Amino acid sequence: MHPARRMRPRAAAAMAAAAGLALTAVAAAPVAGDLTASAHTSAVPRTAARPAVAGHQLVRAVGSPLSIEECRTKWKIACYTPLQYRKAYDLDPLYKAGVTGKGRTIVIVDSFGSPTVQHDLDVYSGQFGMPSTKVQVVKWGNVPKWDPKNEDMLGWAGETTLDVEMAHAVAPDAKIVLVETAVAETEGTTGLPEMMDAEKALIDHGVGDVITQSFGATENTFPGFDQGDFSSIRKLRYAFEAAARNHVTVLASSGDGGATDNTADGTGYYPERVNSWPSSDPLVTSVGGTQLHLDDAGGRTAPESVYNDYGAGGGGQSHVFTRPAFQNGVENAVGARRGTPDISMAAAVDGGAWLYSSYDPAATGWDVSGGTSESSPLFAGIVALADQAAGKRLGDIHEALYRLYGRSAYDRSTGIVDVDDGTDNSYQGVTGYTAVHGYDMATGVGTLDAARFVPALAREGRRD
Repeated sequence: MHPARRMRPRAAAAMAAAAGLALTAVAAAPVAGDLTASAHTSAVPRTAARPAVAGHQLVRAVGSPLSIEECRTKWKIACYTPLQYRKAYDLDPLYKAGVTGKGRTIVIVDSFGSPTVQHDLDVYSGQFGMPSTKVQVVKWGNVPKWDPKNEDMLGWAGETTLDVEMAHAVAPDAKIVLVETAVAETEGTTGLPEMMDAEKALIDHGVGDVITQSFGATENTFPGFDQGDFSSIRKLRYAFEAAARNHVTVLASSGDGGATDNTADGTGYYPERVNSWPSSDPLVTSVGGTQLHLDDAGGRTAPESVYNDYGAGGGGQSHVFTRPAFQNGVENAVGARRGTPDISMAAAVDGGAWLYSSYDPAATGWDVSGGTSESSPLFAGIVALADQAAGKRLGDIHEALYRLYGRSAYDRSTGIVDVDDGTDNSYQGVTGYTAVHGYDMATGVGTLDAARFVPALAREGRRD
């Protein structure tokens, strides 16, 4: 057993010093022709990007997945398979109806990627009797050669594995495009700008129906934040603006610091409530975290609660963005600011997901991971299913989601399931938010029953 570890965040302050450096990127991509660096690159600030949860692994390199009881005996946590997730989220009726994500594409963005991502997905799928799928890899920029001794690369490879396998678990017939960016951990290299350039290039080339982002940087760490100048964030929104124009859904993990998050040097947490971008962006659907309580068949032994064990589901008010119109109906909870998350899925380590990885030759085998880096790709799979059911890209789903939420108290067909058990996302000494009846900044509108939620979102999304 390895203790839970958090990958060292990239230092925003150091990256900001590189703001005057030009970025060049060439993507070797077999998708829709050649992709080249965006014209925005010389104008945007350099800040750091980090996985929202990379490293929330309590278990590494086990020979084969164990039962829930064996996990509890050995590690004092529950460990779940994708088959149990499918039962818990009521996905099987959709698969029986042919709604599997077929014809839809999920774009996953991670630094460095994983050299074994296809092999690992094949092993993962075979273990649970699922068909595998080809992962199309797009290398954006001069992605460095894989080094299994590089801790940053190992952390991002774990993130990549989690993203790919979770998205595939929910939408087994969706195409997956993995964008590997060349973020390095030395001064003068790129972070979020490079990721945004890669996303915009794919959007402009018509690639992808839904983008999932398991990374984030605390709003407070961006240049100018302390002076009330939020232009450094606003200048990074061009990929999301392109997504809105092209009806592409963009998701982001809400983070794993509860109502707080990492400081600029990555060694600690803010002592007050903060939020992180891109989760806080009104053009992005913020996906928070819950804890599942399941039996061996995937049946629920208790309702979902707030993820709060080796991390806590991120959520709270943005200090950069005011309340968007789609949240006017939850003004009593979010106040005058953009509130996160919007919706939540499984993220707890106690109730973590089995994954297979072989990128680290010293730790090949089955791992258990959690965090909102899990919930975002899970929900990306849900969106891919809804896109297929709707017969079109749903794009920005906020309006549809909050309309469904408005009816959910009296209409079970919305598929929205409230999380209201009184658990909270307080973390690192910062008081968080409590899961209460209705919308809250611990889990958003709650979680979902996919058999109802997917067709409901598809129907509602057709109106937009």
